[in-house]
Amino acid sequence: MGGSCEKRSPAIISNIHPSGFDEFMPKNIATATVDRLMHHAHLCQTSGQSVLLIQAQNGKGTRPMN
Repeated sequence: MGGSCEKRSPAIISNIHPSGFDEFMPKNIATATVDRLMHHAHLCQTSGQSVLLIQAQNGKGTRPMN
């Protein structure tokens, strides 16, 4: 019988490719993390500028704190 990870579809978003996870965590933990994340995974890579970043740079999409 499959575990709970076989019943749900989590979405994980990162601006770092899985091969670069060892830049912010120890290599052995990064390897284990990527192994578990990529098991039965679909990797979707995108390119181009971030819409949220463009809006923030143009002063749109955010409200100033009072």
